[in-house]
Amino acid sequence: MNKKLQLRILIILAVLAVSVYFAFPLEKRINLGLDLKGGMHLVLNVDLEKLPEEAKKDAVVRAIEILRNRIDSLGAGETVIQRQGENQIIIQLPGITDREKALHIIGTVAQLEFSLVNDAPEMLKQALDGNIPDGYTLKKVKDKNMPILVETKASMKGEAIKDARVEIDSTGFSGSYISLTFSAKGAKEFADLTRKNVGRQLAIVLDDVVQSYPNINEAILDGHAQITGQFTFDEASLLALSLRSGSLPAPMHVEEERTIGPLLGKDSIDAGIKSAIIGLALVLAFMIIYYLFAGLVSVIALMFNLVLVLGTLGLLNASVGGSAVTLTLPGIAGIILTLGMAVDANVLINERIREELELGKQLSTAIANGYARALRAIVDSNVTSIIAAVMLFQFGSGPIKGFAITLTLGLVASMFTALYVTRTIMMIFLHFNWIKSLPMLRIFSNTKFDFIRIRYFCFILSLVVTLGGLIALNAKKESAYGIDFAGGQIQEYHFEKPITSETIREILKTADVKEAVIQRLDQTPQNVIIRTSDDTFNVVEKALNENLKDNPNKLMRIEKVGPIVGKHLRQQAFLAIIYAMGGMLLYIAYRFRHWDFAIAAVIALLHDVLVGLGLLVFFGYQIDLLIVTALLTIAGYSINDTIIVYDRIRENMGKAKRYDLREIINLSINQTLARTILTSLTVFLVVIPLFMYGGEVLHAFSLCLLIGFATGVYSSIYVAAPLVLFWEKRKK
Repeated sequence: MNKKLQLRILIILAVLAVSVYFAFPLEKRINLGLDLKGGMHLVLNVDLEKLPEEAKKDAVVRAIEILRNRIDSLGAGETVIQRQGENQIIIQLPGITDREKALHIIGTVAQLEFSLVNDAPEMLKQALDGNIPDGYTLKKVKDKNMPILVETKASMKGEAIKDARVEIDSTGFSGSYISLTFSAKGAKEFADLTRKNVGRQLAIVLDDVVQSYPNINEAILDGHAQITGQFTFDEASLLALSLRSGSLPAPMHVEEERTIGPLLGKDSIDAGIKSAIIGLALVLAFMIIYYLFAGLVSVIALMFNLVLVLGTLGLLNASVGGSAVTLTLPGIAGIILTLGMAVDANVLINERIREELELGKQLSTAIANGYARALRAIVDSNVTSIIAAVMLFQFGSGPIKGFAITLTLGLVASMFTALYVTRTIMMIFLHFNWIKSLPMLRIFSNTKFDFIRIRYFCFILSLVVTLGGLIALNAKKESAYGIDFAGGQIQEYHFEKPITSETIREILKTADVKEAVIQRLDQTPQNVIIRTSDDTFNVVEKALNENLKDNPNKLMRIEKVGPIVGKHLRQQAFLAIIYAMGGMLLYIAYRFRHWDFAIAAVIALLHDVLVGLGLLVFFGYQIDLLIVTALLTIAGYSINDTIIVYDRIRENMGKAKRYDLREIINLSINQTLARTILTSLTVFLVVIPLFMYGGEVLHAFSLCLLIGFATGVYSSIYVAAPLVLFWEKRKK
């Protein structure tokens, strides 16, 4: 065995060993995303408008530190708190599903003030009639209808507090109260305040609401005070925590929320694993049956590819950590999809080897030439797909980034395994003379279809379908978009027994929730999705629990997106598609040295994206981030298919001294037809199980992929290649 082959074997074994080490055991090496293990994902907007210019500079940084102190009390492991843009904060809380408690801890500003009360009845009466005295303001009192009149300028602020603890009233009548301990400076200030105002009332104001306003009977010199107000123990505990961690510098609003219950997380894992096993089994069986020994080599490469992706995820998680390398449900979909797309390279190599053998070449020469001739097309097609994945990562959010990462890793791994691992296995078998031939089955043999003949009919058909989709999208306007882009809230519940949409609708009407869109899932009739434009969770949950006591439910997930975030995400999605197409245009123009090829390819993939988008809207699906993910994946696949045809056109043009472009395009499409059909078939084999068993979250995503892959084959043959001929004739 020569040194070159020995080195190749050592490199492969080393890569395999490292991948296995970092991939297994999976539960320890790979960090699961919130959609798989449950938890909360929040995007908070810090309201800086009312702050002085000087305070705005570090307000978000201070808010992050305060939130970190508060969130530590929740006991969530591997939390993520990071700044996004100018005034947004991303928070991820794995395993936390007590939505109300988390939102209360995070959202309470906890701005505590002590203000003196004007208890003169005449002054209060004038204030209630709109004649408020200078230097005073009306403040709402907790659990009371009548406000009180307090001094506008606070006598003391909450910064003077050193500690806040919950105490239980020994009499048992007033429940829990909060015991405050002042700092040394604060104790002196409080002593001076109470000494000078004996006999007056002192309002304890928390977040602009008066909690209580006791009389000052004497000077308080020990540096302690109490906040009473009929608190439950839980309420007092949360309030004390907020006061201990400090006041937030500004109010914050939840712009985006995604809460995933543990039940949905388990279902997502089960669905993803089931889809992956079925899809992988179908692809492996097909490759072995169709390509025989060469197919078995491809199967080994695919399994290596899977281990390599998982190992890289584990390595990234171990080295840099963070949410960017977590495995999400779309990430699992990305792995499944890359296995299907990885077959593309193996099919291309095997078909090239078949062509060389049919030319009468020796087996070793045919294998060497097959890999050499497939190299350029494999690299070009994978690079263009990676461009789409990079745009997804750049402009996507949350789980979408996970999909982009696994897709990119899978594409890079597929190039390594297809071009290096399978080649090395072939070299080993040739070296030991273990194979004498490479028999393969065949679907198409020397076809001579005139694809160009019906190009004008296809142009018109494509134009009609594309315009029809755009008209359908325009007709539905905002209703065509999911909450990611239009804003709103989704609540999903799992009931013990199946329930009808009409029953839910009637219950919600009695609770004054009138504009809800209710969807019962066909695959799981116990599951119901409720879509509303506003946050109706508390009202909906109460109504369901009160009216369906004999059919208890479990909350599966809550997703909420504010209108500002929705608009931003829509802009980002549009930019992702534009930049992806622009990147592909430039790359193809560079590689093929011809703008006609590049523009025709981009028109073809734009056609595929618009057809997929239009058909989804026509079938009643809403456009969200996962659909945009699918559309960009379609763009990558479509350009991949087109490049294979273009590469053969380029090769045939180089061989012919005098050529007719129409004949060369027809010849090239016929020569690559088997590869086009086979790779589309293998991708369908992995996406169909995803469509059938991937669950509601991935249902529209996988349907979009199926539509897009079908149109991708059509556009490569009937749009991209004929457009090159059309422009060539126009030039002449």
